[in-house]
Amino acid sequence: MNRTVAPFLAAILLMATNAEAEPVTSYGLSVFGDLKYGPDFSHFEYVNPDAPKGGTIKLRDLDSFDTVNPFLLKGNPALINGDKGGDSFFNFTQLMARSYDEPDAVYGLLAETVTIDDQGQWVEFNLRPVAQFHDDTPITADDVAFTFNTLKEKGHPRYSLLYKDIISANVLGPHKIRFEFREGALTRDLPYQVAVMPILSKASFENREFAVTTMEPLLGSGPYKLASVSPGRTLRYERVKDHWAKNLPVHKGRFNFDVIQVDYYRDRTIALEAFFAGEYDFREEFTSRSWATEYENKPAVRKGYIKQDVLEDETLTGLQAFFMNSRRAPFDNIEVREAFGLLFDFEWTNRNLFYGLYDRLGSVFENSEMKATGLPSPAELDLLTPFRDILPDAVFTQEFTPSRTDGTGNIRDQIRASLKLFEAAGWTVKNKRLVNEAGVQMKVEFLLYEQSFTRIINPYVANLKRVGIDASIRILDSASWQNRVREFDFDIVVRRFPQPQVPGVEQRDWWGSSSADITGGLNIAGVKNAAVNALIEKIIDAKSRQELTTAARALDRVLMWSYYFIPQWYKSSHFVAYWDKFGQPSAKKPGFDRAVLHSWWYDEAKAEELSRQQGN
Repeated sequence: MNRTVAPFLAAILLMATNAEAEPVTSYGLSVFGDLKYGPDFSHFEYVNPDAPKGGTIKLRDLDSFDTVNPFLLKGNPALINGDKGGDSFFNFTQLMARSYDEPDAVYGLLAETVTIDDQGQWVEFNLRPVAQFHDDTPITADDVAFTFNTLKEKGHPRYSLLYKDIISANVLGPHKIRFEFREGALTRDLPYQVAVMPILSKASFENREFAVTTMEPLLGSGPYKLASVSPGRTLRYERVKDHWAKNLPVHKGRFNFDVIQVDYYRDRTIALEAFFAGEYDFREEFTSRSWATEYENKPAVRKGYIKQDVLEDETLTGLQAFFMNSRRAPFDNIEVREAFGLLFDFEWTNRNLFYGLYDRLGSVFENSEMKATGLPSPAELDLLTPFRDILPDAVFTQEFTPSRTDGTGNIRDQIRASLKLFEAAGWTVKNKRLVNEAGVQMKVEFLLYEQSFTRIINPYVANLKRVGIDASIRILDSASWQNRVREFDFDIVVRRFPQPQVPGVEQRDWWGSSSADITGGLNIAGVKNAAVNALIEKIIDAKSRQELTTAARALDRVLMWSYYFIPQWYKSSHFVAYWDKFGQPSAKKPGFDRAVLHSWWYDEAKAEELSRQQGN
């Protein structure tokens, strides 16, 4: 007999340790620990439940798009710029909705309740009969099953990796569905992965192909509808004013703009000037030079029409790095990869190009307790020691810290150390050229899709040339760049991977051997390491937050000391600028999301005052 749990639903592997446990039914799901909100909560604390609806917010994105189907490998998809979840967050309903002031909690949206087997072999969702797509057709369990099967079989390869341990979606009734897990699978994260799956309409694909790029919007069911598309230029999302979920606790006070418009710019400088001219309303600034030098002297900023804020961020920062392709020489050699890391002068870059606004990344789990510090704990050593023969000794004997310089540009010590590493790998300097035994000079190429990053890479290229490497930069259009990266046809690329608050099955896609050669996969560096594979499974199998932390720290040590990438920089905040015509909740911003698009609102009084001031 099922039992209702308040105030929380514990992780399924914790429940599975109790032989007498029964299936658990709840209004919410948390991977670890208690849910913050009880069964009778009325709204999330970080919203204004009485926020007015109306108005338009205009955003910008860079580059372009050639499809509005975000679920495929093919094409450059159009997504709502900014807040996490993108198009699937606004245009498509999910079974359960994230709470962004908790690290790992979701609450009922399409699913009114969720039930998890005490042995961790299945999860069931009971759907709300009132839920419907934008064409007013009902959302049923058949649609959920269709979505799962379609994404797993025909969608982007990431879905087949995320769902590989989910063997079936069984419709138990019009509004009830059960997902069965593979016997022996590490199933802690699987209910969550299903819960946040965007739901598609089965009927809408009876007369159209799923696995094709398209400019015809897919039928959605979220709080916004993609109403119009100007190919490659503009997306216009309109709020569904009588949306079926508008009075649910997870939607109350959220999704307040009548229109969200995204305009695309191909040039960063032009996009910034368009912002100052009032062509769009809100931007997050990712360029430190712009934030430090290009705002304060603008008339709109001086007069207070444009506001600037720094929003603190509690999320894992994710990993931004130069990824070296270890599938090919010279980066199939760890000494070469380490040497390349020594020659990147972050301190000079931060001082001279970033105005000191960034910190150096030193972990794949930066800005969290999962970052490895000090020497391995006894619990970490238990996980690492079985692989001691294939791991660098430093994993066991040293804390990883990226190479540091004094910021003056003098990197003689780093050059000497790098040349020793190159020599150990079979490369020596002859006639100012770093060559192998056959006399062939080392040659590497940084592959980019935008011009602005060259100012950051050029000093690094100069350092590489100082040791005799033929280093260069190639800039491609976005589509060509994506194709090259998908086929792993590159030497070095810059990528950023956001980390979820509870790392899990996505780590297989980023670092697992099984994903290293999957076209379009996210294992960019080509990591194939038995220790990495085992530690990923320990992360997925963790039955408590402490076990997760231990496994993550161990994985962090292996990845960082294996030099598959050169970590770049981070900041634990958002730099945002916006025209002063928006209202914001008085409550503190949620720690795990910027939350602008789904908690701010258009303030008519502010907008009128701004218009009056500009007219003077």
